[in-house]
Amino acid sequence: MLAEERLARIVEMVARQGTATVTELAAALDISESTIRRDLDKLDQAHRLVKVHGGATTLESAHLTRDLTLEERHGLHAEEKRAICAFAATLVGPDDLVYLDAGSTVEELINHLTERGARYVTDSVSHAMKLAARGFHVTVLGGELKSATESLVGPDTIAALSRYHFTIGFWGVNGITPENGLTSPESNEALIKQLTMEHTARRYVLTDATKFDNTSLVRFGAFDSATIVTCGDVPEKYKAFDNVVEVAL
Repeated sequence: MLAEERLARIVEMVARQGTATVTELAAALDISESTIRRDLDKLDQAHRLVKVHGGATTLESAHLTRDLTLEERHGLHAEEKRAICAFAATLVGPDDLVYLDAGSTVEELINHLTERGARYVTDSVSHAMKLAARGFHVTVLGGELKSATESLVGPDTIAALSRYHFTIGFWGVNGITPENGLTSPESNEALIKQLTMEHTARRYVLTDATKFDNTSLVRFGAFDSATIVTCGDVPEKYKAFDNVVEVAL
């Protein structure tokens, strides 16, 4: 078996099961566990899966328990993100003070924004640079830089955002259920999400359909605390909720 074929089969098996152990993969492919471990290192470095103790898991599964880096997230559900963000960009008006959360989906939103009369505020250093490069009026909240998401957290961020009353805001999310609400894997970032939502009049969570029926580690809002703009294979039960807006690809 060629190396690339073997790597593809590993990715396919992990994707199908959600997780797979080194022992399972070695048995299925009839190769040594040491070879599987080397392959998992390569696939993890290429952001095709996430290597964990004793095996591997999908990027989506890993995203529930830790923040993926922006590089890891960029290729996930790209078409859905573009459709969601093309719609979301139309919601911004010339008089809006807009809050933009950190993360790859909200980063995609920046590509679709056209309203230059609005003012934009973000806790993401990379978002701010992208907005400035496109000529938008942007303010960056201060705070401690979190390298994985390139976002700012901590008491300085909280103090800075307390001055604002945003007219509209956009957030990413790691898990959504009616019972557990909107969830994220990291407590400091979840707190910033919660507080900025409390300071925003019109709240929109931008997410592909894979986040439904999943719960991450820290709740930052009730299920009905924001309009959820989504795309993809949305579970039927969510289509009945008034605050769920499904956009077409």
